[in-house]
Amino acid sequence: MEQAEIRELISEEAVDKRIKEMGAQISKDYAGKEVHLIAILKGGVFFACELAKRITVPVTIDFMSVSSYGDSRESSGIVKIAKDLDEPIEDKEVLIVEDIIDSGKTLNHLKPMLLSRKPKSIKICTLLNKPERREVDVEVAYTGFDVPDEFVVGYGLDFAQNYRNLPYIGVAEE
Repeated sequence: MEQAEIRELISEEAVDKRIKEMGAQISKDYAGKEVHLIAILKGGVFFACELAKRITVPVTIDFMSVSSYGDSRESSGIVKIAKDLDEPIEDKEVLIVEDIIDSGKTLNHLKPMLLSRKPKSIKICTLLNKPERREVDVEVAYTGFDVPDEFVVGYGLDFAQNYRNLPYIGVAEE
């Protein structure tokens, strides 16, 4: 395993506070409805579970494994679906839950594919947003934090499958 020095960027307390705020906003926006979370594996599962606990309207959840990174620090631009949804999303209020939006290529590919399955609505929620890296425009309904163009890890985000379990957001420095 390649080791990296990790510098804390966003504390565990700040992440927890922001997820509570996001959960409250989503609960308000979906009042009287059921929201169907689609957690994007592997990184998005940490955020999706914490977010789901803080949403007060009924929640269902499913998972997709979508990747454009592999073990690299740069997006390959090739989106690969390794695991599709287990349940249909037709007529559901869908919220795609991502750990980070970087180039936007993954969601630019994923959202139209999911829209073709006829959900009632579809929105995007991300813990981290890296606007400096955006290559395609992606409409994001809920954003936890904007982060600088650095390689971030923790809270589900990894470097070559390591550091996902950090309870804060850090920057991997070689």
